Amino acid sequence: MALSFPRLPLEAKLRGHASFEAADEPWAVVENRSVLVCNGAAEALGVHPGSALTAAWALAPQLRILPRAIAAEGRALEAIAAWACQFTSKVSLEPPQSVLLEVEGSLRLFGGAARLMARLRNGLADLGFKALLAAGPTARAALWLARGGGETLQALPIGALALEPQALALLGRIGVGTLGELMRLPRAGIAARFGEGLLRDLDRALGRSPEPRIFFQPPERFDMQLELPAPAIEAERVLFAARRLLLQLEGFLAARQAGVRGFTLRLSHRDVRPTRIEIGSATPHRDIEHWQRLLRERLGAMALSSPAEAIRIEAAGLTPLARVSPGLFGSARSEAEAWERLTERLQARLGGAVVHGLATHAEHRPERAWRAAAGGTAMDEAPPGPRPLWLLEPPRRLGEGEFALLAGPERIESGWWDGDDVVRDYFIAARGASLAWIYRTREGWFLHGLFA
Repeated sequence: MALSFPRLPLEAKLRGHASFEAADEPWAVVENRSVLVCNGAAEALGVHPGSALTAAWALAPQLRILPRAIAAEGRALEAIAAWACQFTSKVSLEPPQSVLLEVEGSLRLFGGAARLMARLRNGLADLGFKALLAAGPTARAALWLARGGGETLQALPIGALALEPQALALLGRIGVGTLGELMRLPRAGIAARFGEGLLRDLDRALGRSPEPRIFFQPPERFDMQLELPAPAIEAERVLFAARRLLLQLEGFLAARQAGVRGFTLRLSHRDVRPTRIEIGSATPHRDIEHWQRLLRERLGAMALSSPAEAIRIEAAGLTPLARVSPGLFGSARSEAEAWERLTERLQARLGGAVVHGLATHAEHRPERAWRAAAGGTAMDEAPPGPRPLWLLEPPRRLGEGEFALLAGPERIESGWWDGDDVVRDYFIAARGASLAWIYRTREGWFLHGLFA
């Protein structure tokens, strides 16, 4: 399967495709004084891909020229390949504007070729890319079908092969306009006039000879930047742009079968230092909707001092994340994650210093065996004896005859290092219809807690 991006130079400049399409000002991407890509406003004035720059300016004097950025195109193509690795591990680059995927082993998982192509197309659209997709029996055949937009190799226009201009002109003079007509020519004549490379590509497209490819390896960490089409100071505009990078992050993590506990969002401004926003989570995951909710809370609670011109998301510390099948009647793990995510949203909105949970603390004195923390943590070791759910503060003195001992004693002697040392013998006792946790000291008996 092949993905070809006819408008990749625009995306490589990290500009919003929809923003350019909606603009009334004509623009064009050029290289070597020739138009590569232009928008609808320029095409309405007679400018088309392949037009000479001088002719384009004559037709549209107000034409805006965007130079082609080869290095940025390469980075954009690699970002697409990293995202596509979630569908198959066999992804290869075909510069300057194509990505090839070996999907035979993934078809059953994604419900067939049609569903997989629909998912690829929709996912790339969410990322802001417009792709031409095609499937073929070989990598070269899929690539040519994507470039030519055809359904069969024989009917493909000869331009889909991306030959040199001199070769295309020669084929046109001898009346060859499709790949089928080219394949009917004598092989010796093709080799003599166009070289062995064209025959080799034909054999690879038809499956007559193998085509070894180098598969793309996703990077160890995620680091992507997006230049905004216009400076943004409103939280919703920044969030809308950040979603594209979060989608790339989600695909990148799915490809690595990993999750992260958080990421850093950097907002670049013209005259001030970048704004740094840390988004964290109690557990590693790759749920983009949760990340987006946290980011919305943080952006809504702050005011930007200067409009943002570019955004950048960095995420490191990948943690292997196995896929968990949901239980028929839910699970305690999913309920715990729901509470954790609610806490994270409250912290993102109100601040980490405001929202706290309760966590256990390594201390034998019951009144000091807990602490306020950003999130609750499980006790590493079981307590040496039963502990009540409710503690009284301060403990209440008991009189003789108010209780009946059931179990104990448990000696707790601690605190000599901080001046609040205690020596207590704890018992479980019946007190009316309740179970009580009481202790004895030299001063007498005290009620310290009640069991549920």
